[in-house]
Amino acid sequence: MNDTICAIATPYGVGSISIIRLSGDESVEIVNKIFKGANLTKKNTHTVSYGHIYDEDVLLDEVLVSIFLAPRSFTKENVVEIGCHGGVYVTNRILETLCKNGARLANPGEFTKRAFLNGRIDLTQAEAIMDLISAENETALNMANDALNKSTKKLIDDLKEVLIEQIGKIEVNIDYPEYDDVEIMTNEIVKPKLLDMSSMMDKILEKSKISQVFSTGIKTCIVGRPNVGKSSLLNLLLNEEKAIVSNIAGTTRDIVEGKLNIGGVTLNLLDTAGIRNTDDYVEAIGVEKAKELIKTSELVILVLDGSEKLNKVDLELLSLTENKMRIIIINKEDKGLQFDIKDAIKMSTLSAKGLDILEDEIIKLTKKEALTDKRYLTNKRHITLLNNAKKSLDEAIKSIEISMPIDVVEIDLKACWNYLLEITGEVSSEKILDELFSRFCLGK
Repeated sequence: MNDTICAIATPYGVGSISIIRLSGDESVEIVNKIFKGANLTKKNTHTVSYGHIYDEDVLLDEVLVSIFLAPRSFTKENVVEIGCHGGVYVTNRILETLCKNGARLANPGEFTKRAFLNGRIDLTQAEAIMDLISAENETALNMANDALNKSTKKLIDDLKEVLIEQIGKIEVNIDYPEYDDVEIMTNEIVKPKLLDMSSMMDKILEKSKISQVFSTGIKTCIVGRPNVGKSSLLNLLLNEEKAIVSNIAGTTRDIVEGKLNIGGVTLNLLDTAGIRNTDDYVEAIGVEKAKELIKTSELVILVLDGSEKLNKVDLELLSLTENKMRIIIINKEDKGLQFDIKDAIKMSTLSAKGLDILEDEIIKLTKKEALTDKRYLTNKRHITLLNNAKKSLDEAIKSIEISMPIDVVEIDLKACWNYLLEITGEVSSEKILDELFSRFCLGK
């Protein structure tokens, strides 16, 4: 990391401004070679200088140059940011000129990687930056900010503190066997703490499943027989004519998709073909797809026609979805209802009556309130590693229960410890780091 890297930090394309970022020992000197204005090498940290960028004698642009001297920068190296006009050509010319004068083009995520390797942030914070950039709703944004502010690190540190205390007790027993009876020490002292820790991990993992739903969106399918108002409901929720609405049965033959944000919850909506017995080959394929989606969706919105009595297909759909997270909608309330179902939402997609009740029910069902105490993980890699850590912990507990030698118990506990260290990046391979940071955008 002795070289100086540079990259465009703003999205590629025409805009009002572009930011070009450099990081490395020679950042200030390299920019000073092509900058006409104040002598940047004499400037204090966290200052902005006005001037012009030249490629030899050719004027490229009027710019503002911000200087952040080590260690008071994102990477803990000397960092310079050039704010220029946002034309594609001029931005690339400045970048090329920097490379001609001693900088090299950064790899994806290399700025954040340097921040991690220099101890500015841990691995959970580095990954939170990417989650922050890709957040699609307010809840995902808040979760990413929490992780960036070390909520994930604190959670893992709490687990590590409990674990290292128990490992320490075992180490003392191994080194000084006369200090405590092995059976008493493991069964009465260590085992209860490990059981508590396993239970704590279960709770974290359960909440982490919910957090993943908020990060990636809830796969939600709208099902029902033909002409009950599924496509009308999709259009109403999206506030656009996404799906064709017709009183001709079988109009929707394939899956129609849309994305909706309700109260910080993202729904990946799927409008399905009307489910019925049909001799039409193409429509039959759509019906089978709809049934398969019921199995794979996280939330099912079942729409029933309230102006008609329940029929065999309605009853089949009620049965197919009874073990799913679901919302039942009785539509066409404006025509008079022929039946009622407990906890079902009565709606009219024609007038949008009941839409607010539906939105409230979606927020309630997705258990958003379960994330208020912040004791959860938001990253798939973290969740996988915590699952592995729990498996090792449970193996240690089993070993205690069957009176295995204490050093065997310790092996599983140390494996658990290493998985926890991997989450924060305290133990990591260069290959894993390269893979993680390659997913970042250039300039980040």
